[in-house]
Amino acid sequence: MSAQGDEAVDENLGKVTIAPNVLVTIVQKTAGSVPGVAHLSDRVPGVKRLLGLHTVGHGVEVEVVEDQVNVEVYLTARRNVDLLQMGRQVQREVTRAIEHIVGMQVGAVNVHIEEIAVEPASGESLERG
Repeated sequence: MSAQGDEAVDENLGKVTIAPNVLVTIVQKTAGSVPGVAHLSDRVPGVKRLLGLHTVGHGVEVEVVEDQVNVEVYLTARRNVDLLQMGRQVQREVTRAIEHIVGMQVGAVNVHIEEIAVEPASGESLERG
């Protein structure tokens, strides 16, 4: 059977829809697991929600334009980490996860390192406000 014939069979199976929040969750889990990332930012600055094209979650903004995903990741890095290398790894891992898990093309993954984590001296506790 030709590739064209396979496509016709697939189309007859129905439609698969992936909610935008699924993309946000994939990005959050993937970015948060990269070595050197302390945590994702508590909020996304300058939130844009236009016609439902932008979906925002903790430290992540996802935009889908014509079956292409654009991602903004806002995070706090650990101390003593090569920030450029860590940012590039976040880009690679997020791109791989979206393409592999969802099968969508990634246009851009922009990483915003908002701050460096202040780690407490031994015996002290770190409070986040």
